[in-house]
Amino acid sequence: MSRFPDYFNIWHKTGVYALRLSAGSVLFFLMLPILVIIPLSFNSQPYFTFTEGMLSFDASAYSLRWYNAILENPNWILAIRNSFIIGFFATIVATTLGTVAAVGLASPDMPFKRVITALLLSPMIVPLIIIAAGMFFFYTRFNLVGTFPGLIIAHAALGVPFVIVTVTATLSGFDRSLYNAGLSLGANPLRVFKDVVLPLIRPGVISGGLFAFVTSFDEVVLVLFLAGPDQRTIPRQMFSGLREQINPTILAVATLLVFVSICLLVSLELLRRRSERLRGV
Repeated sequence: MSRFPDYFNIWHKTGVYALRLSAGSVLFFLMLPILVIIPLSFNSQPYFTFTEGMLSFDASAYSLRWYNAILENPNWILAIRNSFIIGFFATIVATTLGTVAAVGLASPDMPFKRVITALLLSPMIVPLIIIAAGMFFFYTRFNLVGTFPGLIIAHAALGVPFVIVTVTATLSGFDRSLYNAGLSLGANPLRVFKDVVLPLIRPGVISGGLFAFVTSFDEVVLVLFLAGPDQRTIPRQMFSGLREQINPTILAVATLLVFVSICLLVSLELLRRRSERLRGV
C-alpha cells in the first residue's frame, strides 16, 4: 500500500513534504527556548550561558545549586504556596460557574444566547491591562486590593471563558433525550444533572478546570495590579527577579513550570480521548 493516493504526482508529494518540513521547523523554533532553559538550570555557575565545562559534558559543571536555592529562599516558597492556593480556589470557582453557564447556553430555550456568550467570553478578547485596571478601581471600593479573595475572584473571571468553551464542546455531542428521560421518570432537574449529565460531561469539566488552573498559575498582569506583598505568586516573583537580581534560580523555576505544563497537557490529552470514547467517536 502506497503512502500517497494514486493520483498524487511529484508536485503533490513535494507539497506534502514541504508542509511537514515547515511545520517541523516552526515547532522546533517554538521549542528551542525551552530546550535551552532546561540544561542551563543545572549550571553550577551563576551564568545564563553554556560554560566550557557544560559543553564538554564535565560533571562538575552541572549542579542542583539553583534548585536548592528555591527551597532556601522564603520569597520563592511564599510565591509557590500562593500560586497553588490562589490557583486551586480560582479553579473551583471558575469550573463551577463556567459549567453552569455552559449548560445554560447549551439549552435551546436560552434567550439572548449570542449576546450572553459574547459577554462571558469577553475576558479572552479584552486586553489584560484593561481588565486589570478596571478591576483595580472596582476593588478599591470594596477593599479587595491586596487580598486573597480579590485575587481569587479576578483569576476565576479569567478562567471562566475557558471552562465554558471546553464544556460547551463536550455538550455538543450530548444526547438531550437522556436528560428528558430522567425528567420523565420523576427526577428533578438537579438530580438528572448530577446523575446523568455530569458523568457524561465530566472529562470536559475537568479539562476546563485544568485550563482555568493554568490561566491562574501563569497570570502576572492582574497580580501586578491587585496583589500585595503577601500575595506574591511565581510569575510575580520571576518578574521581580528579572528586574532586581538576575540569577539562574529563575531558570530552575521555569524548568519546574515546564514539567508541570507537560503533566497538564498529558492529562488533557487523556481526558480528550476518554471524552471521545464516551461519545462513541
